Amino acid sequence: MSGNTTSQHISKQFDNELEHIRTRVLSMGGLVEQQLTNALRALTEANIELGQSVIDEEIKVNTLEVAIDEECTRILARRQPAAGDLRLLVAVAKTITDLERVGDEAEKIAKMAIHLAGKQGPRSYYIGINAMGIHVRKMLHGSLDAFARMDSKAAVEVAGKEPESDEQYVAILRQLITYMMEDPRSITSSLDAVWVARAMERIGDHARNICESVIYFVEGKDVRHISIEQMEREVGAK
Repeated sequence: MSGNTTSQHISKQFDNELEHIRTRVLSMGGLVEQQLTNALRALTEANIELGQSVIDEEIKVNTLEVAIDEECTRILARRQPAAGDLRLLVAVAKTITDLERVGDEAEKIAKMAIHLAGKQGPRSYYIGINAMGIHVRKMLHGSLDAFARMDSKAAVEVAGKEPESDEQYVAILRQLITYMMEDPRSITSSLDAVWVARAMERIGDHARNICESVIYFVEGKDVRHISIEQMEREVGAK
């Protein structure tokens, strides 16, 4: 085998290893997305069994995070990648951390769903919480889709939806504060709902983080801690 052929063979192996990692990240993303969907259903339907299934699945998410992280470390040590390949591994490492944290937040929502099932209290706030849940779930799906296609413009578009989740969170807080002032008996259940809304708000943050990792890989630009308008200019989305 000539030196050139050997080099091509090694390069092909490396490409396969990177593709395998990307596939595993998307598998992890699919699992986390299902966790979130089930947690939100458990909450709105007061479904204890579904909530417990989310908690039981958390170990799979944690195991995947560790396995992918170890695979990235092995590739870094063996291949010593540069430029775009190195950026991909960095983006993967950041993405799986955010996905694991989304899984943690979904688990919190599921535990609260079990806790709230059958409890008496004002249920009208679930309308706002359900709308917020749908919003952050779409953000998570969009961020994973941008990762799958490594599409920086799609990533900017999804990241631009994060302020809306912040606004929904504030609106829910105001509504819950009103309930607590009008009826002190609703304080306990209202505070429980605050925890759920806070978990959803964090999921929106993590979805944005995944989008920032995609932009970092594609564009080679660190867009953390900047406004959406600046992000759009960096990516040339406008």
